[in-house]
Amino acid sequence: MTTSAPAYGVDRNWPLVAAGALMSCVAIGVVFSLAVFLDPMGADTGWTRTGISSAMTLAFVSMGFAGFGWGALSDRYGPRPVVLAGIVLLGLASVLSSRAQSLLGFQLCFGVLTGIAAGAFFAPIMAATAASFEKHRGLAVSLVSAGMGVAPMTIAPFAAWLVSQHGWRSAQLTIGIAAWVVLLPAVWFVRVSKFDPGAQGGPAGAAAGAMTAGQALKSRAFIVLGLAFFACCAAHSGPIFHTVSYAIGCGLPVVTAVTIYSMEGLAGLGGRLLFGVAADRLGAKRVLIAGLLIQAFAAASYLLVRQLEGFYAVAVVFGAAYGGVMPLYAALAREAFGPRILGTVLGAATMLSGTGMALGPLAGGWLYDRFGSYTWLYLGSLAIGLAAAGIAWAFPRAPAAGPRLTPVAA
Repeated sequence: MTTSAPAYGVDRNWPLVAAGALMSCVAIGVVFSLAVFLDPMGADTGWTRTGISSAMTLAFVSMGFAGFGWGALSDRYGPRPVVLAGIVLLGLASVLSSRAQSLLGFQLCFGVLTGIAAGAFFAPIMAATAASFEKHRGLAVSLVSAGMGVAPMTIAPFAAWLVSQHGWRSAQLTIGIAAWVVLLPAVWFVRVSKFDPGAQGGPAGAAAGAMTAGQALKSRAFIVLGLAFFACCAAHSGPIFHTVSYAIGCGLPVVTAVTIYSMEGLAGLGGRLLFGVAADRLGAKRVLIAGLLIQAFAAASYLLVRQLEGFYAVAVVFGAAYGGVMPLYAALAREAFGPRILGTVLGAATMLSGTGMALGPLAGGWLYDRFGSYTWLYLGSLAIGLAAAGIAWAFPRAPAAGPRLTPVAA
């Protein structure tokens, strides 16, 4: 059963890609806007950095667990009703967060509700995109993921301007209403090309197409994929969230420090496109391992810089690496499991990655409060990033061919 509109042809569902990129931009932008609010909120409310950072941790945990459920629902009912529910909840979460009078209330509204809402986008849209493309799959999923890279260049500066002009509460309220206005019309373009279960590309592809969700989640391919995704996100989430505060501590003004975050996003946009094209040519696994190694060393390199130019140089490399690897997990999952249960598989992988993302902000805040420095955060990111590359190396060889897609009415 599905409620999506009639599908476009195979490798021609570019309106879905555009809508998915917009939705991922706004959803991730709303979540990561907390990095911009961190210092102003602390000054206004007296809440600790660890307490405010915990809202981000809750958001990633909620996003991960909710993503599992949203992915399974998208396999059953199609992606459109899932992302529609996510949009409604995303705006509501920001509106309620703007009215929170206690730290606990803010953590519940921003952390839990925003996380649940944001989880409705990644797995359903990535699954729909991966299922709708064959030849240009790497590029298509990378373009959807590119919306995440655009977020620091759009939502973050917008949030910073709102905070500077009207305070963090009005900024949260405005962002919530804007999310509804921008995203609700885009739901119409969430359409998916279905696969033909009778047209498998060989024995390996047939086995993947016949695999149940339970079998997939117990397979070596999923375990390796999920662990690599977890370690990858654990490695980069802390530096992403805390680098603005680290740069402020190095003497940079707040508005200038935010541009480092934007530079990471711009580099991530280019990295997603570069890595996506490379994955189509060289294979997703090879490109993923290379990106994870670059990400690990780039994260630690923040310890070597103190001036804006140095921050920009590291941000370009770090942003390109972490941005480039993110969509490759969807490409690997599509190769290993086929499109029929892809929403469930990506939802489960998102649950693990969300847990990894949750560690960085909390650990960074705790380490800073404990030692008065971010040194151990960046060194920890290096170690975990190297572990992620080692795990990805163990991903099993992809089937020779996957299910052939047939454009049908969804």
